[in-house]
Amino acid sequence: MAPIWEGVLLGITLATLFGFGPALFALIQTSIHRGLWSGFTLAFGIFLSDLALVGLCFLGAIKIMNKPENHFLFGVISGLILIAFGIVTYTRKVKLQDDEEDENNNAPGPLTQIAKGFFLNIANPFVWIFWMGVVVGITANYQGDGNKVILFFSGTLLTVLGVDMLKCFGAYKIKRYLTANFIRWINRIAGIGLSLFGIFLIIKTFIGA
Repeated sequence: MAPIWEGVLLGITLATLFGFGPALFALIQTSIHRGLWSGFTLAFGIFLSDLALVGLCFLGAIKIMNKPENHFLFGVISGLILIAFGIVTYTRKVKLQDDEEDENNNAPGPLTQIAKGFFLNIANPFVWIFWMGVVVGITANYQGDGNKVILFFSGTLLTVLGVDMLKCFGAYKIKRYLTANFIRWINRIAGIGLSLFGIFLIIKTFIGA
């Protein structure tokens, strides 16, 4: 099988079976509350963070995060970032929009959403560990062939981006059938999920310190 199709297969697996972290909560909540375009830009920010992490793995900068003295600081900061996102999401007021134009006028700018997606995803240390393992394994599998490795990760990352956009589209489409109270509960569940994930990271950091 060609490297790009192997990458697509990994991308589908990653986006469907292992895509239930903080980023998924943010994608669904943003698409419902802020609109389809905001969901797409958030997904693009997540894509950029994955691309950056893959690049860091190749460059060897990932070794910085493997130093024991950096584990504690990185774990606490990551947890606090996720908790902050969770609190903002939980307390966000719900205002159903009358049309898509109003949604886009009231939503944060695309750069803000891209930055949110980037930092939300990159703050998850499990994402770092995942990409580090995949990069090492795939590079070894292709015996260091740079072209094959690039094709593989192109297929993987673009597939993940495509599936994330489909998630945004699905969440946006069901919005018209949702009440303000239902969306409020979605915000609360997403906020609790993000905060619990952050608390889990901090506790795990202190236990491992």
